[in-house]
Amino acid sequence: MEKKFSQLRRKYEEVAALGSAASVLGWDQRVYMPPKGAEARGRALAALEETLHVKFTAPETGALIAELYDWAQARGGDSFEAAYLRALKRDYDKAVKLPAAFVSEFSLACTAAYEAWHKAKQASDFSVFAPHLEKMLQLNLRKAAILDPKAAPYDALLDIYEPGMTRARLDAIFAELLAGLKPVIKAIAAKSGKVSDAPFRGDFDPAAQLRLADELVKALGFDFDRGRQDRSPHPFTTGGSINDIRITTRAHADWLPACVYASIHECGHALYELGSPQDFEFTPLAGGASLGMHESQSRFWENVVGRSRPFAAWALPLYRKHFPGKFDNLTPEDLYRAANKSAPSLVRVEADEVTYNLHIALRYEIETMLLDGSLKVKDAPAMWNSRMKDYLGIAPANDAEGILQDVHWSQGTLGYFPTYTLGNLAAAQLFNAMKRDLGDTDALVARGEFAPLLAWLGGKIHVHGRKYLPEELLQRAIGEKLSVGPFVDYIKAKYSEIYGF
Repeated sequence: MEKKFSQLRRKYEEVAALGSAASVLGWDQRVYMPPKGAEARGRALAALEETLHVKFTAPETGALIAELYDWAQARGGDSFEAAYLRALKRDYDKAVKLPAAFVSEFSLACTAAYEAWHKAKQASDFSVFAPHLEKMLQLNLRKAAILDPKAAPYDALLDIYEPGMTRARLDAIFAELLAGLKPVIKAIAAKSGKVSDAPFRGDFDPAAQLRLADELVKALGFDFDRGRQDRSPHPFTTGGSINDIRITTRAHADWLPACVYASIHECGHALYELGSPQDFEFTPLAGGASLGMHESQSRFWENVVGRSRPFAAWALPLYRKHFPGKFDNLTPEDLYRAANKSAPSLVRVEADEVTYNLHIALRYEIETMLLDGSLKVKDAPAMWNSRMKDYLGIAPANDAEGILQDVHWSQGTLGYFPTYTLGNLAAAQLFNAMKRDLGDTDALVARGEFAPLLAWLGGKIHVHGRKYLPEELLQRAIGEKLSVGPFVDYIKAKYSEIYGF
């Protein structure tokens, strides 16, 4: 059986190598590719994705999985072989249902949709993107029907990104979460003038922003020998391998946090990927347990650490170094409060911790309505603006700051958005457990000693890669199921202290 397992591993390594090449091509498309290269790049990626799919779903691979599965589990559920077969079987069972032609069609459509989204956002014209969103909906409905014809389409798609999660459970999570946040939002609104983010507004050289961002992520643990950071229209993380992780950020001359916190956020994703054991390279175990668990890492570093009081004390000298004269008169407390001003905002990626999940609830509701047919694509911008008014009391002035602000739907990833909220919840639970184990984490952060925090996450989460489903991983890590309470408690404690209510 060991020889057959080695044979299976060699087959998968070929698939993973192709996936690595596709990842780098996709990264280049969004970072460096000249605009007129889009059509050729789309054809190249579609051909590569189809080839990868055919190789992965080959009958002999399925036969080896079937033959080896029980043997692997008999070696112990925590063994490398057992975990390898579990993860591979989950992926194979989904992939083998999808025809190769559909995979190619989906890839081509995503490339075209991304380019259309980019142009539409630049022109603030939803009509440019609308037919591509319509195509993404049709393709996702077909995909859902292929993957699980008995499930509701949204549940089938959600399972791709967050295995085991359902729309019914999400509805309950959002209901409890929003009920817990509304009193906090109301209390902050009554004292809205108490906190100013003026220190982050002004004229900040984009090149200096990127130098600051590089220094920040390096301090947190990002290894520039195994990764790089660049600019893109929408920040993202991707990887060609465990030792080749690419992150991107953006820089707005008049708003420094757009760069700083995008970099820290993407760094959190990268640290998770870089934390996979080296023997997981080119195996189905490399990477994260789910997108929700991935977001728990990015949101932990971005908010729990990056917007904390001790982080402000540590980071202030770096702000002064990269922007001479702009932060000289600020105290660490000034920086901390500026980083945590809470107010309704139009842009999700720049929303504060209190209101961020309202942006996710809005997107969740819209994509479920689009998929069940209760909302037409042509009416989506108006619905977006209406829900923004309902949830946040403000409405976008144009499509670019409204429905076109996120890249996700252009990539065909409907069912993805709720994972951000799931990540916020898990991050709060992980932080509570970390404090119990490490003691005074504030003192560590204030000294810029991030390694113990990263090591704790590495030992509890990263080292397991995709060995376990997200709920089991969280249970193993801290002995808890995913819950809303710890996040709401964290928000209430933090913001009542900042705003004095």
